[in-house]
Amino acid sequence: MNSFNSPWFYWAIGVAIGFPVGLILLTELHHILTRKRSRLARQVGVLRNWLLPIGALLLLLVKTAEIPAGDVPVRLLTTVFGFLVLVLLLSGLNATVFEGAPEDSWRKRLPAIFLDVGRFALIGVGLTVILSVIWGVRVGGVFTALGITSVVIGLMLQNSVGQIVSGLFMLFEQPFRINDWLDTQTARGRVIEVNWRAVHIQTGGGLRIMPNSMLATTAFTNLSRPAGPHKCSVTTTFAQGDSPDKVCAMLTLVASALPLMLPGTTPTSVALGAGQYRTTIRVSSPADEGATESTFLRWIWYAARRWDLHLDGEDDDFSTPERVTKALRTVVATELRLTLADQQFLAPYARVVRYGTDEIVQYAGMVPTAMTFIVAGSVRLTVTDADGTVLPFATLNEGSFIGVTALTRQPNLAGAYALEEVTAVEIEREHLEKIVMDKPMLLQDLGRLIDERQNKARLTRGDRAKAATAVAPGGLKPDTLG
Repeated sequence: MNSFNSPWFYWAIGVAIGFPVGLILLTELHHILTRKRSRLARQVGVLRNWLLPIGALLLLLVKTAEIPAGDVPVRLLTTVFGFLVLVLLLSGLNATVFEGAPEDSWRKRLPAIFLDVGRFALIGVGLTVILSVIWGVRVGGVFTALGITSVVIGLMLQNSVGQIVSGLFMLFEQPFRINDWLDTQTARGRVIEVNWRAVHIQTGGGLRIMPNSMLATTAFTNLSRPAGPHKCSVTTTFAQGDSPDKVCAMLTLVASALPLMLPGTTPTSVALGAGQYRTTIRVSSPADEGATESTFLRWIWYAARRWDLHLDGEDDDFSTPERVTKALRTVVATELRLTLADQQFLAPYARVVRYGTDEIVQYAGMVPTAMTFIVAGSVRLTVTDADGTVLPFATLNEGSFIGVTALTRQPNLAGAYALEEVTAVEIEREHLEKIVMDKPMLLQDLGRLIDERQNKARLTRGDRAKAATAVAPGGLKPDTLG
């Protein structure tokens, strides 16, 4: 009867029942979170394996065994319990607030230094509570001693501390965030980390470590603000004898086909004088600028020679009479059944040209003015779906040709781009017509080829109804050549 009337008895019963029940519940919760791969599984494990047993032991010692809370063993256990609570709060806050944050949220872009400051503040508050409540330390005296010590240390290290403080003020202002692009006096790249001492910038040549104090005392440009498309400007030089309008047209046409150009935008090219031209291309971010500029400069090297322009003042002598004669004999004569007289007739009007890798060889929706015969390399035919997706449907190799609709003056249904450097021979429409009109069998073959490619393009695009109801191929007629 005395046991039933004692307070320790009810505490003992509560611990005896509550501890195993809590252990079972936390175990099941831990298994559920582990299966879901939750970030809180580790925190629940700490709560089950450490906090719950130590808490139960403290209740048994203080409430059941009635050991004074001021005894050293109880204080030690309470200190361990407090540290574990502090660790659980820190890890739980990081897992719930920051680790699971979306990529475009402010929590993900928050510099790591601010997280460190928050952690240190929470640790300081926790240690203060533990020392004051458990061990009875006069926290005010400790703070006074720490304040005097910090003043002495600050006077000794005023230069270093000043740099750190200036860097912290800059970070509190937040002129940039994680993943922003910076252009400083010594580096240009993307911010990937911010800590107490420095900012880590990923550049094209590696990782550049910029001290916070350096950024705080020098001017830099945040290329990611204001948010939106980034302008990539490329300056090129042509011979002063080249027509400015022709040069600008060529630069704009090449730039409009760049794969990293922002959809819905149009590049612009302007003459700066003295043979210089500036082409402006809008891209999604500064990360695309390097690849865009490299591809653009590579493509205009080929395009300038096809347009008879002089990039950097250089002439092009690739289309020699020997190369033209060989291309007509080995490729064009086979495809168009040319006689020797036909080859000699076309030789003055044929030209050997080159295309760079991934460069557009044929634009969809445009009426070609010439036929292009592939001498070396390969070309991929593509069609654009209703949602703007480019779908490949055929690959043409050496000996094939494109631009056959030049003879019918119809727009191309398919586009084409070079899979590698392509060498081709181009012949204008009006010169080919004089040869083709005298070959009825060739007209029929070309007509069937046009229908086959158009039907295959429609099937690839999903326009099966038009492909099924298309008129049966009957070949080209001489009167359709205009």
